[in-house]
Amino acid sequence: MTEYTDEERQTLRTAAFGAVFLVSHADPGFFASFKESIAGAKALAGASPELQSVFKSGGLPEVPKGSPAEMESGVLSALQQSVGILQSKAPQDLTEFRTVISGACDQVANASGGVKDTETAAIAKVKSAIGA
Repeated sequence: MTEYTDEERQTLRTAAFGAVFLVSHADPGFFASFKESIAGAKALAGASPELQSVFKSGGLPEVPKGSPAEMESGVLSALQQSVGILQSKAPQDLTEFRTVISGACDQVANASGGVKDTETAAIAKVKSAIGA
């Protein structure tokens, strides 16, 4: 099992839950966001035990605060940092991390009334940040 610092775990969690948050909030509306958040959580739960232990550790995940642009920038930064963390500490998990994050974003976008252009744009930013 890979040992991560508390800061690295928080970065990985912020990246995963932040990616779901970005796509979910690209389609406004409470019920859409609720359905999409559940879809995203289910997708993250399908990760390997190693990644699941990171996603589930440390209490509630933190999404960067501020304006929508600041939140997006913070999440994309966490995604890029996560790739670096995994490349250096657990390169065997990097492909799966990319697959899980990409899959979660796709499931979120499809969870409520089809994929909107705003969701497609958010997914493209997430996938670019993780090199998927």
